[in-house]
Amino acid sequence: MIYYTDDEDISPNVLIQLFSPIVTSQQLMHCQFGNSYTSVQCRDGTNMVFDQYMGYLFLHIGLNDVNWLQRMLGIFITVVKHLCGPNVSVLKKNKSRSLLLSRLLDTWMQLQDCDQAFLVEAVEQLMVNVDLTAASLKALQDAVEKLKTVTEFSRIHAMLLVENKFLSLYSSRGAQELSAGDIMFLSLLCESHFLVPADTSLVESTESEDADESSGDEFYSPQASPQGSPAQLRKDYTRPSEEWYSLSNRFQYSNEPDGIISQVVLLMGNGMTYNPHVVHICTLDEGVHLLLMLETGNVMVSSGLCEVFHFLDVLQGFHLQREMEEVKHAFESLESGVKKVFEGLKKIRHIKQEVENCQRRLQNKWEFIRKKYIEYLKTADPECLLRVESSTAPFVEDLKEMLQMTCFDTRPLNIGRDAVQAVAGTVKHRLSDFSNFLKIWAMVEFSRTHLEEGHTAIMWKDTTFSYAYFLWFEDSSAAPMKPKIFPTAALKTFPRPGILCGDFYQKLAEACFPKTSLCKIHCYELYCIHLGLATSSCVLEQSRRLAATIWEVTGMPSNPIDLL
Repeated sequence: MIYYTDDEDISPNVLIQLFSPIVTSQQLMHCQFGNSYTSVQCRDGTNMVFDQYMGYLFLHIGLNDVNWLQRMLGIFITVVKHLCGPNVSVLKKNKSRSLLLSRLLDTWMQLQDCDQAFLVEAVEQLMVNVDLTAASLKALQDAVEKLKTVTEFSRIHAMLLVENKFLSLYSSRGAQELSAGDIMFLSLLCESHFLVPADTSLVESTESEDADESSGDEFYSPQASPQGSPAQLRKDYTRPSEEWYSLSNRFQYSNEPDGIISQVVLLMGNGMTYNPHVVHICTLDEGVHLLLMLETGNVMVSSGLCEVFHFLDVLQGFHLQREMEEVKHAFESLESGVKKVFEGLKKIRHIKQEVENCQRRLQNKWEFIRKKYIEYLKTADPECLLRVESSTAPFVEDLKEMLQMTCFDTRPLNIGRDAVQAVAGTVKHRLSDFSNFLKIWAMVEFSRTHLEEGHTAIMWKDTTFSYAYFLWFEDSSAAPMKPKIFPTAALKTFPRPGILCGDFYQKLAEACFPKTSLCKIHCYELYCIHLGLATSSCVLEQSRRLAATIWEVTGMPSNPIDLL
């Protein structure tokens, strides 16, 4: 047995030796039986949870309970999707992108302990007076229109955040609608640059972006969470070192002289379309940030590429299981994704030569793979699958290259930066200061545990407080909707309650009202805390009045809000 002190690095070979049995078993259960482990609990209190994404096994080990580890792992994978799309291998090749991932996770771990928006995974709206609301929206509209006239981008979002609280959003015509998960990710991205101290996760490195992919370095190993309140950490914030900004990479650009932090990320929208965006973060005042999101790619190409990666991964499992019908359906979906990519590329004006070259290589390799799949579906000859598998690796490499050139091209980062700086100054001039809001406590996890058991209305007490939690549905006219059958058994297959690990509320609405369009269903949550003991009738009556009062204040009775 080998012992290590806290300050010694563990060899990757030792890690592989320790975990290869359980990882191999996990992969076998997943690929051949479709019944992989979700968690392992050890006698000493150590827990392990597992998840899969694009052929990669994600593992989280800790002393926290399984629910917390699963939530953390789900958020980890969601952030990976935003930063890398389906090409997870980028985290080994590009050091600065893996450092950004580390920084985002450090930020989330800090905020979920002390900030209500991240605790309940809700977009918290900052309530201000009508005049300020109108002024901020008009300022964003003018900013978007200005950028449209001086840049080549026509689909733009402008958003104001006060710390991590949502103040206002304006989107140009035709822009992909931002989902609640997108807004939370953007809030996390913004906070990560102004909350986590620079030495928490940004380990200085000049490692090349083209580092050997066979390197044994793990993708991410969390540091100790920073201590202190978010407000204090923002005051103590120091910008990362020069080495951080000088890392040559394909994803991030930050020009310190103009004070604009810029990233290339994928935003998913409500349809899970993975649309590439350039995100500019401009600081207007302490804790007040303007975010400008510019759609830079072709949504058919980006979503098609993600579909192709996904179904190639799905087919790998079906190959081992020899499920002919499943292979047929997955192949049809793969073919649809490939067609979407090629059709999207035809619609790109002034397509670059390197993109055309990559497109031709993809078409040639796809024709061979398609031919062999069709032959296999007709003859069930396993030799056809062997030929497919031998051809898939070079096909995937070309897909990665196409993904990089069409979705993570950094050249748009420099377009219109002077205009971005100018509109940020204009918005700053037209806004006022904002205040912070109160936080919510550990009642959230308690209510979520019971929600997963099918309870949508809960009241409980301790020696000091009386608590209540309610979840309900309304239609577009604010009329209550009651599900005929609540899917209690199906909740076990849902993601953890929240929106970052997968939108729990959207899936719940789909299950409760399978024949109703989701755009006509609004899901609401209400948390109430009473100081001292209160009767059930009192809690119910005051909860009704509170909900009605909030609608009177916001003036938006038909718009969903996650946290009241």
